This record gives sequence, structure tokens and C-alpha cells, in this order.
Amino acid sequence: MRVTQLKENPKGSQKWLQEIINTYPECLNRLIQQKITSLSGREICWISPLKLDGYAEYRDIDFLKQIGLADLSEKLNYFWPKNGPQWDALGKTSDGKAYILIEAKANVPELVSFCGAKDKDSLKTISTSLAETQQWLSCRESRIDWKFGFYQYANRLAHLYFLREKAHIEAYLIFLYFVEDSTHILTSLEDWKCALKLQKKLMGLSAGNLTDKVLDLFININEINNSITDH
Repeated sequence: MRVTQLKENPKGSQKWLQEIINTYPECLNRLIQQKITSLSGREICWISPLKLDGYAEYRDIDFLKQIGLADLSEKLNYFWPKNGPQWDALGKTSDGKAYILIEAKANVPELVSFCGAKDKDSLKTISTSLAETQQWLSCRESRIDWKFGFYQYANRLAHLYFLREKAHIEAYLIFLYFVEDSTHILTSLEDWKCALKLQKKLMGLSAGNLTDKVLDLFININEINNSITDH
């Protein structure tokens, strides 16, 4: 599914991500390459959200088509039901061998989300795939059901698992957190770090098991027009 995100006055993470991808991509690329050494020296090309494409975001089979992996469509249909993650940004390296998925947030309340699936078979598929993802990440016992509380975070991890383990694709998942966004809810770096520490603890996640495939990046919007810095 293609979802057009063209708005006259976007706010929050949507506003800043659109600006970065379309105006300052080299800054974001440099930051990613500094943290993911396997991407160093490889050009990163962004596929969405692009201004020329109406800032469209993609999900399900359409996201695979956009990054050139349409041949995985049948596998994805088996792994996850329709209305899966809607990706805030999609990119790949110019050599066509590595793929980057981005989920962006601008305030702590956005971390909270719940599975909305009602169909029994869909819920079973989701539960099975989340359980496989937990095993892949060597999760300690989770204090919450991954379908409730931090569902967006969980289903993004599941799709990374799908690409890396089911399809044997070099893929990376980036959670992009905007600091001091005044367009909606002002969130400090400390607020983010405390919230994310709690999130991972409740989900039974260890930072070490996310290394080299899942990355948290923090961007202060006050510096966005000059440079992008991480903390």
C-alpha cells in the first residue's frame, strides 16, 4: 500500500524526516555510516519519503517493491498479515546489497501503540512471528505482550528479522528520535533516554543483541539546518 503524506503544514517527526531526506540526506547518511561501520564508504540512496513522490510512505508488498525486493512478496504474506508497518523512510545502498528501514518519533507518547488486528488467523500469525523475533534477539523474559504497549517497535523488529533471517538480506533498522521538537511536544534527550531504557527493559531486550542491526539515533531539531548530531 502506498500512503501519500503530503500536507501543507506537517508537524513532528513527519515534518523533520521529510526535510532531512529531501534537503540534508548527506548529513543523515554520514551519521548512519559513523555508527554502522559496514555501511562506511557505501552511498545511501533514499527511496521514501520523496517530495517528487508526494512524500509517500509504503507498507506490505509495496514497501518490498520500492526497495527492489518484490520477489519476497509471497514470503512476507506468509510471515505477516496485511496492514503491516508503514515505513517512515526507506533506503538502500547504491550497490543494491543493503537496505535501511526507518521509524521516526518526535515525542515519548508516540512510543505507545497496540495491535489492532481482530482476525483470529492474523493474530496467530503476528504472535508466531513476534515469538520468532524474540528468540532471534535472545530476549530475556518480556514483562509485556509485544502486541500491546510497544507494538510499533515490536513489529518493526519483526520485519527486520524477516529480511535478515528469513530472506538473508543485509538490512538495518533505525529508530530516529527528534530532540527538542517545538512543533508538538517538546522532548529532551534525557526524556528519550529514560523512556527507551524502560521500553527495552519491559520488552526484555538487551542493547548488545541489537548491535550492528538496530540503531537509535537522536537528532536535535535546533541544529538540523546546520548539522545532524547524535548523542
